[in-house]
Amino acid sequence: MQYTMNENQNVKVIVTDLDGTLLNAAHAISDYTKTIFQELYKQGYTIVVATGRHHKDAMQITDHLEIPVYLVTSNGARIHTPDKALYYAFDIQSEAIQSILSLDIDATITTVLFKEEYWLTNKQNEKLNSFQKELHYPPQIVDFKQVSDLSGIKLLFVDEDHHKLVQLDQQIRDQQPSSFETCFSLPICLELMDKSIDKSYAIAKILEKENSTFQQTVCFGDGFNDEKMLSQAYKGLIMNNAQQTLKDKLPHLEIIGNHHEDAVASYLETNLLNLVEKL
Repeated sequence: MQYTMNENQNVKVIVTDLDGTLLNAAHAISDYTKTIFQELYKQGYTIVVATGRHHKDAMQITDHLEIPVYLVTSNGARIHTPDKALYYAFDIQSEAIQSILSLDIDATITTVLFKEEYWLTNKQNEKLNSFQKELHYPPQIVDFKQVSDLSGIKLLFVDEDHHKLVQLDQQIRDQQPSSFETCFSLPICLELMDKSIDKSYAIAKILEKENSTFQQTVCFGDGFNDEKMLSQAYKGLIMNNAQQTLKDKLPHLEIIGNHHEDAVASYLETNLLNLVEKL
């Protein structure tokens, strides 16, 4: 279903995920996408990038847009304003992280704890490292049993075997049912946050600051960490390359093209920029 012109005039805020959504197959923003977002900014739209990535990593990517953007990172644990000032921050306490790491976790799974300046991990993971074209947010390989301060922004588990992560997800839900929220940002990535943290909650803070509401947003995403923001948006759009389980859970939402085809920028050019030209 396409918008009518009058309906599209309601949109003031554009929210997009990064990996599997705005970024191409090389984990980068294409020149075409950059051009479209620069034009949207010129026309007065507020741009919000909402990602599971750490802010040090994400800022290096969004800088390529060369426009001011709000940045929601670590699935909502950090918000930075368009001038890169820290607007909101939340950390999980060390004891809470310890309660998860004390579970019987398969030793082949890569465990990652996001800290402010670096990330701790139990092993080298080339697939994970490939998401950073330049290493602005460096890893430190550690034995988590020897780390005294486990407080952090987010906990991440990575494995090529999705089934193993599903089993771990159920294990966490069974033993820690009230403290944490888990989701699959990708089939190989199980993310764990405090229950008070979600992209949608962070976006709501930005919308309040901008005197806007979710009814004035268009949101793009591909993972379960995008589910709530997609559901609440005036127009939620799911990438064709998204997990099928997400598509099945939100069957009323429109599915657009693939991230490697610049589908976000193409949709926005057709449905927002071309609309303005016609008006």
